[in-house]
Amino acid sequence: MALPAIEDADAKIEIIGQSAFIDGRGLRVDYLAAAPGEAMAPHFAECRFIAPGRPRKSQDLISIVTDRGKLGDYQLATLIRFWLATSEARAADPSPLVGAETVWSAPKPVAYALQQTINGLPLAAIYALLAAAYSLVYGLIGRINLAFGEFAATGGYAATFGVLLAASYAPAAILALALLLAVSTASAFGVASGRAVFAPLHRASGQQALVATVGLSLFLQEFLRITQGGRLHWVNPILNDPFAILRAGDFFVAATPIAFLIGAFALVAAGALLAIMKWSRFGRQWRAYADDPVAAEMFGVSPRAIFARTFALASAFAGLSGFVMTIYYGGVGYGASTTLGLKALIAAILGGIGSIPGAFLGGLIIGGFEAAWSAYLPIDYRDVAVFSLLAIILVLRPGGIMSIGAIAPRR
Repeated sequence: MALPAIEDADAKIEIIGQSAFIDGRGLRVDYLAAAPGEAMAPHFAECRFIAPGRPRKSQDLISIVTDRGKLGDYQLATLIRFWLATSEARAADPSPLVGAETVWSAPKPVAYALQQTINGLPLAAIYALLAAAYSLVYGLIGRINLAFGEFAATGGYAATFGVLLAASYAPAAILALALLLAVSTASAFGVASGRAVFAPLHRASGQQALVATVGLSLFLQEFLRITQGGRLHWVNPILNDPFAILRAGDFFVAATPIAFLIGAFALVAAGALLAIMKWSRFGRQWRAYADDPVAAEMFGVSPRAIFARTFALASAFAGLSGFVMTIYYGGVGYGASTTLGLKALIAAILGGIGSIPGAFLGGLIIGGFEAAWSAYLPIDYRDVAVFSLLAIILVLRPGGIMSIGAIAPRR
């Protein structure tokens, strides 16, 4: 950020390398610079900070030494007060991201598309995990639980509590505690609601069960509003320092470690659920009961036990969704639960509700669709487009993309 002020006005600057001091209290930047019409020449600047680590404010800079000499105290004070503390300095930074000087170049349309793909990863993870919760319950009993958005919100609130409890520890410990609290809290809410709402209505009509879940959703929203307050709960950013991946001229494709960590986490969770449903005893019992409840019960599958385990697992995935939402976006509130739940339901229907692989596929599609719409079309109509997509799918392919694996609802 200091280089544009040190060099001549309108000089072209190209960073070629950066290296930290051994004591962690400074940084050397090697670069090329040239005034308009002149050849590029090599230079360096060494910045020393008041304390080890990344400086938090411009006043942490205590000296700058260049190949042409050291800046005097008055020059340094002027640089800090009238340049580094301004938004213009940040905008003029020739290397605004870590690794910007070493990344490959690509055409701007390619770089822009890659950036939007990265932006869509967290959205896809949130929708896919929550869509899996819908499919687990619908595949077993042929009923839709419209309260999964609220379960995700409870997981998000629990995650914020975990972040606050472990704030002084390493990021791995913070994420582990937040994840544990999010999953356990959402799972407890799911098991309790399954026993209180779904178990007594397992022989009722689909409309009666649907109305009951609407009531459950409203109850949980009010419960969260009263117990957690009406304002959003925010957490400190975790592993969110951006780094460069690709560039197209002055446009850099940026990502954060938490975005890739969340993507990998969602992929592992999806693989684990698919493995559980295919090879575990619970998975075999779930498939048997979903296919023929009477025959499964005759062969020893307990309806009460399979209900409880399914609701616990489905709510745990809703909690995972809330955990991802809170950790990545930094906040959670009860007001977003309805829209979040409806979009995840659209993802489940798109993939073929009742099909767990279809739920993950639907989440990827909805997340990618939202990211693409936000990138190229007016964002004001994004939610309208998503809900319109549901209408189109229901008309053209009512069973969803993977309708072969979907379970037909029982009446």
